[in-house]
Amino acid sequence: MTTNTRTHRIARLRKLALTGLATTGAAAAALTLVPANAHAAEMKQATTHTVVSASGTGSDTTDSGKAGTTGAKGNLDSWINQALSIMKAKGIPGSYEGLHRNIMRESGGNPNAQNNWDVNAQNGTPSKGLLQVIAPTFNAYHVNGTANSLTDPVANITAAANYAANRYGSIDNVNSAY
Repeated sequence: MTTNTRTHRIARLRKLALTGLATTGAAAAALTLVPANAHAAEMKQATTHTVVSASGTGSDTTDSGKAGTTGAKGNLDSWINQALSIMKAKGIPGSYEGLHRNIMRESGGNPNAQNNWDVNAQNGTPSKGLLQVIAPTFNAYHVNGTANSLTDPVANITAAANYAANRYGSIDNVNSAY
């Protein structure tokens, strides 16, 4: 191989390397700029996922299995749809998109999520469940016909949506902690 050919080849490899680096760097920057919650919200919920219970142990859930320690059967999609059916019957506004967006931001879809560090937790009433509801709010906005359990996914969703409807007009209007 002549020196001139080798020089051209090295120049082409450098150009490819720089192009690849620029492309990789742009992709990495794009991923870095997307907030984790937004990224999680865009992911389609799988029919099988791991739910971490309060004890820190994981259990697989499926459409027909139990989710963690809540005792509710189903997955996030089925819980939202069950809640929407109850909400419609009770006149509580809200959409699948609004519920899903808020659930992904608040708990990442984990019905056993519990906040042990905010002011509510410091005052002895940690927020729990898919939509991170505290016990007094759950008790005040509990929807008849759902389980009387703060961490039951459908009861948690409907109580939170009922609260959001009374305070903000709809869960669809909630775009941050509420």
